[in-house]
Amino acid sequence: MREAGKLDPVLAMDVGGTTIKAEISDADGRIAAAATVPTPPGERAFDAMAELGDRLLSEVSSGTRAGVRRGAIALPGIVDAARSVAVFSSNIGWREVKVGSRFQDRWGFPVLIEHDVAVAGWAEWRLGAGRGADDVLVVNLGTGISGALIVGGRLVRGGAGQAGEYGHIPVRRDGRRCSCGNIGCVETVASGPSIARAYRERTGRDIDSAEAVFAIAPDDAHARAVIADAIDALADGLLGVVHAVCPQRVVIGGGLAGAGPVLIDGLRARLERLVRVAPVPEVVAGAFGARAGLVGAARYARLGGLE
Repeated sequence: MREAGKLDPVLAMDVGGTTIKAEISDADGRIAAAATVPTPPGERAFDAMAELGDRLLSEVSSGTRAGVRRGAIALPGIVDAARSVAVFSSNIGWREVKVGSRFQDRWGFPVLIEHDVAVAGWAEWRLGAGRGADDVLVVNLGTGISGALIVGGRLVRGGAGQAGEYGHIPVRRDGRRCSCGNIGCVETVASGPSIARAYRERTGRDIDSAEAVFAIAPDDAHARAVIADAIDALADGLLGVVHAVCPQRVVIGGGLAGAGPVLIDGLRARLERLVRVAPVPEVVAGAFGARAGLVGAARYARLGGLE
């Protein structure tokens, strides 16, 4: 029997470089309220989080609101959950923001913070496409690129509390400058904005997203070339991780997880050509797509930790 307190609805929020998504849901995944807003730059993003939480709590019935006794917010970049500090986000542009009890004081219940991709990867491992494997590399592709690393049935936290900044592995010596300050990081080639930008630069045609590039790829040689370059950069960046920890499975999550066989099969084929002394891992699409962060944040709020 499930513990009664863990049946209550929770407020979960997932902060990305482009949007902030939030839900109030019960233990069975039924959603009482949900909304998405654009992510403002810098510390203004925290005001947007607070206003979004206010909005959802005001939308649910008084009985549901009274039942919301826990919350969790998944934040990008470097997050010190123990000190409740948002240490750094290059994509949004904040540094050393003390979260503390600001949300608890506002809403009247405990609100945890964690790294967005740590909770998303944890959700995919425990509940989604990584389930049943003890060694899993979860890669979230979206505005940025990062992920989670599970080795020997344990989520690897690393010295900064989160292991999996795959997007900031340099792979192109003559590439673009990354938002982190380095040159030619994976993120400068294989992130969603980078794929869309590369297509515009190659063709002179306007296109608004990486998803649109994938959609036209069957009939557009330029789109296929841009995607092939992105997949090559991603595989080059993951190669060292694959050789270091020999994952059984690579799970592709995030906003581009729905790109389908072009991405999944392409990455698998590229790894098969590159990997030499380690077993070639399975490559699969995440079960939750862009919702993995919300699924993980809700579970984290209920359990109070990443188990």
